[in-house]
Amino acid sequence: MLHDPNHLYIFDTTLRDGEQVPGCQLTTIEKIEIAKDLERLGVDIIEAGFPVSSPGDFQSVVELSKAVDDVIICALTRANKNDIDVAADALKYANRPRIHTGIGSSDMHIQYKFNSTREEILERAVAAVKHAKSYVEDVEFYAEDAGRADLAYLAQMIEAVIAAGATVVNIPDTNGYCLPDQYGAKIKYLTEHVKNIDQAIISAHCHNDLGLATANSIAAVQNGARQVECTINGIGERAGNTSLEEVAMILKVHNQSFGNLSSNIDSTMFTYISRKVSDMMNMPVQPNKAIVGRNAFAHSSGIHQDGFLKHRENYEIIRPEDVGLEEADIILTARSGRHALKHHLERLGYHLDKETLANTYERFLIIADAKKDINDEDLLSLVK
Repeated sequence: MLHDPNHLYIFDTTLRDGEQVPGCQLTTIEKIEIAKDLERLGVDIIEAGFPVSSPGDFQSVVELSKAVDDVIICALTRANKNDIDVAADALKYANRPRIHTGIGSSDMHIQYKFNSTREEILERAVAAVKHAKSYVEDVEFYAEDAGRADLAYLAQMIEAVIAAGATVVNIPDTNGYCLPDQYGAKIKYLTEHVKNIDQAIISAHCHNDLGLATANSIAAVQNGARQVECTINGIGERAGNTSLEEVAMILKVHNQSFGNLSSNIDSTMFTYISRKVSDMMNMPVQPNKAIVGRNAFAHSSGIHQDGFLKHRENYEIIRPEDVGLEEADIILTARSGRHALKHHLERLGYHLDKETLANTYERFLIIADAKKDINDEDLLSLVK
């Protein structure tokens, strides 16, 4: 599989890893609707489901394969023949099918999950990739719990599966355990010690158990990974996955730090798709969530409001328009200053002189201390 080293492939697993969250299950029709939006958003790969897990998941992969034209459709499997056979059947209508197979790579998983040995696990990994390759050209291999795996053994496993035909190698921090420098060093080690690594794309799949999923994914990219596995709003099992919108905006804001690296993501869709996924999955977005949280572009501190109103770049590194919002919010609270009050009164058509504004501001503070939310009616009561 030829790949552009200056392109960051965005692998969206909202419909697979994200949908595993209790209470977030979607119907096939809902999945198709989100998949079409993800295609418009510009993701490169959609992980559509785990076909062997249930008839509903199998059918979702079949229908998504029919509904989406340009994006790679990926199906998850374990490293066994039946899983792979079922996935290949589910992908039969996909224009660009990918099978995502894999097995544990840490001694913890080898011993306590598989009750096996390193040698046997290596054989099973290679056999799974070869079997998947008999169905599709594009095979991704995941080395589960790579975050806690022995480096030399992990490198041996990755080299073996690439030789067997893997086109993408996924290095998951399954338990959200790694620190960014550790995870980045792990990716760097693989680029330097796996002799056929140039024949595959390295993928980062990070979980957010310690709040480090996005930071770890970025560290991976800085050290040679060229695919990031993520979800809308960072939803996913336990504490969630890497947030797609965070990765895309980090790449945009720090463009010079990443050289010529770019993605196909249309960031102006973020607000829309974030709210849609949140509504459909009945999964609220925390108000202070980066990029798409309700408060991400809301300024309530008087010092910040004054600086923002003088020059927006004083307190904004991202323009609201870049993520599909019309404008930033200047929220009026008891912490707001005269500048913010003046801004809102002028918005309502009232231009007060300095002395009148000072008097009005004193009365505003009395209302603001008594109420959590200041609305336009409150402001009008001050000037009438």
